[in-house]
Amino acid sequence: MKILLVAPQPFYQERGTPMAVRLLAATLCEFGHEVDLLCYHVGANVSLPGLRVIRAWRPPGVGDVPIGISWQKIVCDVSLVVRMLALLARQRYDVIHAVEEAIFPAALFSAFSRRKLVYDMDSSLSDQLTDKWQRLKPLHGFFQSFERFAVRRSTAVFAVCEDLAVKVRPWIDERCVFVLPDVPIPDVVPVEAVESLRPRTAPAELSITEQTYGIYVNDTFTSMKAANAVIALYVGNLERYQGIDLLLEGVARVSPETNLQTIVIGGDIARVKLYRQRAFDLGIAARVRFIGARPVAHLNAYLAQADILVSPRILGQNTPMKVYSYMQSGKAILATDIRSHSQVLNSECAELVAANPAALAAGLERLAADPELRRRLGAVALETAMREYSLPVFRRKLQEAYTTIASA
Repeated sequence: MKILLVAPQPFYQERGTPMAVRLLAATLCEFGHEVDLLCYHVGANVSLPGLRVIRAWRPPGVGDVPIGISWQKIVCDVSLVVRMLALLARQRYDVIHAVEEAIFPAALFSAFSRRKLVYDMDSSLSDQLTDKWQRLKPLHGFFQSFERFAVRRSTAVFAVCEDLAVKVRPWIDERCVFVLPDVPIPDVVPVEAVESLRPRTAPAELSITEQTYGIYVNDTFTSMKAANAVIALYVGNLERYQGIDLLLEGVARVSPETNLQTIVIGGDIARVKLYRQRAFDLGIAARVRFIGARPVAHLNAYLAQADILVSPRILGQNTPMKVYSYMQSGKAILATDIRSHSQVLNSECAELVAANPAALAAGLERLAADPELRRRLGAVALETAMREYSLPVFRRKLQEAYTTIASA
């Protein structure tokens, strides 16, 4: 089939949704489909057999597009819709596969044609709007009516998690709803080819790094203690919903007797500097290192060096993509007990804690003190990832879904 894949994101960039879109496009092309990918003007070029990347026109004054809802994203969405309409007027597509908010214009346009429509649902947009702006809560039902219209117009809905599938099943034949979770990022770079995290726990490294950002810490930790520390690692962006403030407040409550060092990978320079200052203000700069962004290709090599992998997210419904890589690493996971995590993780494969500093601190202390608990949780997480969230499982589910769409 000829597919128009509409992704309202920068493409390609190493962040959640663009990475998922790349995997989706590559897999569809491997199945023999012809895919035109319509995306924003910004992003690195990608060359895959069977894939044609088409960019929306760049709106005046817009450079990069930040994560989340912003004026830049809204303006780029307008440009994307105009380009989509132009493509649909000239090309004969069998399927419009619309990601996130692209479903709304796609649903409207498909009403005037015989094209099949796939809603790639990474989140509930009505919930996302009202979670971000509390003043919009009274309009939640109004926003949800648009979501319901888009679902009802769709030939199939691809929900990224079970909670989203539960939400949309009452609106459409449940046989048209497919749960397609994200998958772990594959190994690209061997551990030995990536910088070691262990030196990041040493006092000398702290002085150099913190002086770079205008903060100096008189570290009282001994080099020997740092060399034997249990390493807790967070990987991801530093947006508010990720719970970095919660993580720092939790670390501040961890007993000084607990030989634990926390390393945070991710974030732009401004947010790294902000959170380094926050750690300094809490008196934990000697126990928390913000080392900035690193290539996604190095992710698994960093995870392999940690003892505990942390996801302190405080908001959200869809499961973070990194959780699947956390699971595949075979390391112990500590995560907040919210639906974003608990629909994939449970007490058998992770240390789930309430989203408050005291509970997070207690969880860190338990894992730091118990190597056998860490080993057991990591082993179950790995087995679960291989059984339910591996690349072969994703490919099988996607092929089954598109076979259903073809015969619809």
